[in-house]
Amino acid sequence: MKELIYYSFVESADLKRAFVEENREKIYTVFLEIAKRVKEGRKILLCGNGGSAADCQHIAAELVGRFGMERRPLPAVALTTDTSILTAVGNDYSFDRIFERQVGALGEEGDVLIAISTSGNSKNVINAVLKAKEKKLLTVGFSGRDGGELAKVADHCFVVKSFSTPRIQEVHITLGHVLCDFIEKYLFSYDSYFPPFGEGSQQ
Repeated sequence: MKELIYYSFVESADLKRAFVEENREKIYTVFLEIAKRVKEGRKILLCGNGGSAADCQHIAAELVGRFGMERRPLPAVALTTDTSILTAVGNDYSFDRIFERQVGALGEEGDVLIAISTSGNSKNVINAVLKAKEKKLLTVGFSGRDGGELAKVADHCFVVKSFSTPRIQEVHITLGHVLCDFIEKYLFSYDSYFPPFGEGSQQ
């Protein structure tokens, strides 16, 4: 069991290192585009299932609240939280449409949809991306394995090359934290002092 514990940490660290080495330039380019849109007053919508739903809520909370500095709240909405919408759409239409309907209602041209699926094949996430593209949102996927359908339909997709769902999710939330940090620094000055993550935090 001691070996299992050690290996889990090492595997996670190694996967993150490999991911950033492969995607460093892409992360910068895509995150810069997202930050510019937030600066222009656009909002970020997020969708995913299970642990990915939790990541959506986590990222939205960091943006609406704060990540590393005191600043104005930023517009981010996790489409995973309204149980009345989720159950009504799931019951009246299909579970595959629970995010698509919300993107149709809330998404506006120029907004950003971050769609998270460790397999890349979650039907409700794919449908949300297709609706977002129809409404001219920027679509960004966080996926795993070979990227799945999400890598084919999203404008940009970050693929974590692993078949381990926990390890993929660990890279995804790190990517989400980097996005929050990037947006704050882009919008509110590179020269400000940013405390280490957690310092002064209410979390």
